[in-house]
Order: sequence, then structure tokens, then C-alpha cells
Amino acid sequence: MKIQPFELERWQSIWENEVELNISESGVHPLSTSELIPDAAALQKILDVPQYYPQTNGSEELRSRIAELYPGAKAENVLVTCGGSEANFVATWALLEPGDEVVFMMPNYMQIAGIARAFGATVKPLWLREELQWGVDLDELPRLIGPKTRLVAICNPNNPTGSVLKKEERGAIVAAAEKVGAWILADEVYRGAEFDGSMTTSFWGGYERILCTAGLSKAFSLPGLRTGWVVGAPKVVEKLWGYHDYTSIGPSMLTDRLASVALEPKRRAWILNRTRETLLRSYPPLRAWLDSHADSFSHVPPKAGAIAWAGLRRGQNSLQMAEQLREKKSVLLVAGEQLGMESFVRFGFGGDTEQLQKALGRVDEWLQENRVAAHAR
Repeated sequence: MKIQPFELERWQSIWENEVELNISESGVHPLSTSELIPDAAALQKILDVPQYYPQTNGSEELRSRIAELYPGAKAENVLVTCGGSEANFVATWALLEPGDEVVFMMPNYMQIAGIARAFGATVKPLWLREELQWGVDLDELPRLIGPKTRLVAICNPNNPTGSVLKKEERGAIVAAAEKVGAWILADEVYRGAEFDGSMTTSFWGGYERILCTAGLSKAFSLPGLRTGWVVGAPKVVEKLWGYHDYTSIGPSMLTDRLASVALEPKRRAWILNRTRETLLRSYPPLRAWLDSHADSFSHVPPKAGAIAWAGLRRGQNSLQMAEQLREKKSVLLVAGEQLGMESFVRFGFGGDTEQLQKALGRVDEWLQENRVAAHAR
């Protein structure tokens, strides 16, 4: 089996600790363990737990708390994984066979598409349209989702656009998949990071062949816990558990306990409120900067997530832009090519606002230097 290089992950892994200003991240500034558990006695109680093997599909407590995020779900509907990435991996691995067709939302985090191609599937893009505020053209669905479609892969709220599917868009996708018996794999890791404070409606429950994946890395600002999950019908979750036995086997005892604390209802509400406050504080300066550079960038404001997707006017090369900013300005952002769409860039604004402003100042310098160079030519 041959795999494609995962360009985004390698780009960030190599350079995020080498630059002065990193605006490539897609989550909000992470919580520390002491912020998650401010009570010293409660924290010590967790630290005193022996680090033996935990239940490999996740403890009953953790799975029950995850299930609370999905109306009607129970612990038996949940498999705990090592991050949302493993959740997506085991689901794709279990569902696909060589020759299957996958309809994959674009632009997107490219993991599922890369795995699908490695497993011998054909990947067909379902493009979000900028003119539709990064929505789905419903007329395209019948042409894309047909008898050969095995899997429809959705990211909602979407990375990198920050868009959220409307009710009629979700309904049309479910209806098209159900008509041909295709599975829907809905990556919902940004659910809970909405600007307006409302939780995006999950695909869960819309149809029996739906798997929802998520984790604590984005809306919950706990990427270092590497806690993710798959939610589905009990028999399918049982099957995925068998695949999970061949990957990470299970979570660590410490992350299982800490994740259970994070998803305790009151603590969960506090974390998501912190996330929203960060978004509402950090996005306006970036929005103002993008608006002031409308001659250089197109931009549809995101509805969720600490990410802004901006198109380069005149179809400029965003990978070249990202490379030059890294080399000349010590600024790291994400080129659209790494998310399946050329001539766009992704700005992450979930970190320190002062650092973001400083980074945007250096992008200003780069833009001006390029104008001078173009004029000279």
C-alpha cells in the first residue's frame, strides 16, 4: 500500500517550532492541566491513579459523557480513540474496499481522502462554493452520489472555511446517501466552536449508516490529550473496536480520566464558553485586516472555528506565499494547496492576539515588497 505525503501535517510538524510567529494552528490556545482541574486535591487524586492499562474502548464514564453530546446516544454507541485522526482512520479502514467510490467534501483536512486513495478507493470532490458562502450546490449531489458511492465524507463545521451546513444541505446529503445505501462519515471536531454559541446540529441520528467523529483538540482546546471518538450504531462501533485493537489499542489511563473531567457538564460548558470568548476577541482584528486588504484577499467570515479562509486575488500561488513568509518573515500559515484548494490561505487566530497582529504586520511587509518587485518588473 502506498500513501500520499500528508503535506499539511509535515509542514506544521517541521516548521511550527522553528518560526517566531505561528498562525497555522486551527484551534484555540490549549488549556493547561491545572486550568482544567484548578482544585489541587482533585488534581492530586487523578495523579495518584496507577498507570495501568485502561479499558481499551474508553471507560464507561468517558463514553457516557461523550454520548451526552449526541441526542439519544448511549455509551455503547461510542468508541474512544487516540484523537479524531484515529477515529477517522479506523472508520475509513473498516468501511472501504478497493474500487469503492468516496465523495469527499472540499476544501478539507485531507486525511480521509489520503487514506481512501491508499486503500484503493476513487475519491470524487464535493466542492463547497465561495459564492454560496462556502455552502453545497445541491444540484451537484445527484451527479456525485450514485450507486458506486460507498462513503460520503463531510467536515462540519468545515475546516478550513469555518462554514456550517444549513439544515437543507444536511438533509439533502443524508437523502442522497440513503437513496444509494452509502455511509456518511461526518467529522464534527469543530462542533462546539461556533461564534454564536449554538451547538451545530450533528449528522447523528439522521440515518442508520452514519458515523460521527470528533475529539477534544479543537472546540475543547485540549489537543495534547489525544482524545477522539466515533459515534455510531452499537454493532458498527463493536466492529470498529476490532480495528482499533490493531492501532493504538486504547487511550492512556491519564487521558481517559482527564477527558472525563473535561466533558463533565459544568466543566464542558466552561471550556466551550472560553473557546467562544477567544473567537469573539481574536477574530475581529483579523476581519478588519482582511477587509482593509480587499484588493489582495477575498474572504467569507467563518461561523465556527479559529480559522479564516482567504482567497488570493488574481490567482496567486499560495504555497509560494507561505514559503516566502516562513523564510523571510518567520511567519507560518497554511497554504490552500495543503487543504485541496490553490490560491487560498488559512489564517489561524486562536492564539495570542498580540502575536497575530504582529504576524499580520509582517504579511503587510511581504505584500508591499511584492508590489514593489512587481512594479519594478
